[in-house]
Parts: sequence; structure tokens; C-alpha cells
Amino acid sequence: MTESVARPGFVPHVSVHAIVADAASAASWYRDVFGAEERTRITLPDGRLIDVQLWLGSSMLVLADEFPEHGAVAPVTPSVVLYLHVDDIDAVWDRALAAGAAVVRELQDAVWGEREGQITDPFGHRWGLTQHLRDVPADEKARAVANAFGM
Repeated sequence: MTESVARPGFVPHVSVHAIVADAASAASWYRDVFGAEERTRITLPDGRLIDVQLWLGSSMLVLADEFPEHGAVAPVTPSVVLYLHVDDIDAVWDRALAAGAAVVRELQDAVWGEREGQITDPFGHRWGLTQHLRDVPADEKARAVANAFGM
């Protein structure tokens, strides 16, 4: 387990710093679709954003425009899936699709007690959206997952 470090305010041990082709548009998208709260924004003299701090519950997502001169470019193919746990997945799902997200995996009720699906946002980042439906005992979950994978 990682030891906590005293620092001003709360900063999670792991946060995401995502590079996007248009950080201002992405920040608006995450606010409108996911309900993110923007706390800070730093704009450089050339107009590019270096730091847009968004909070999704207790998780921090920092956005920046591309800086190809420093090797910081938006993804061509997503290499991670960001999971967002929500209370009303159907509403968030509908907002995401209406705002231009592409479906990777349709919404479904999963055997492990979650309703979940995956999208790619208009900025190239892949998101898993999930809502807790019920607690599933570990042994039941193991049997259901093995059965779902044909084992």
C-alpha cells in the first residue's frame, strides 16, 4: 500500500493527465456529459491549454492541448480505459452518445453486479461507464465469470 503524503488540499495518489487535440472542447464535453467540475485552467501565451483541472467525484482529470514539440500528442488508438462509476448510467450513456461518443461495447448488466459499457469520446479516449446494481458474493461471481467465458 502506498503511504499517504501530507499536501495542501486533497490530491489523489493516481490521477490522469490526458493530452487532447482541443482541450477547451474536451473540458466542455466532460463537464456537459459526465458532470465534471472545472477547478483550474492555465492558458499559455500562444493560446494552448497546459492544465485544465477537472474533478469527477474524488478523481482528478487534467487536460492539456497537444505539444508535439515535447512529444505530447493525443492518442491515435486508446491504450487505457478510464472507468467512471455513476449513479444513473443510462442518462450518462445517452448524453455521451448524443454528444458524439462512439460505442465500443454496448451497455449490459454484467454477471459481477454492474451495468456497464464502453465508449470512445470525440477526443480519442476510451471510457468504461459503470453503475453498481447489486453485491455479488465472490464464489458466485467466479462461477458466473467462468461460465460467461465458456469455462
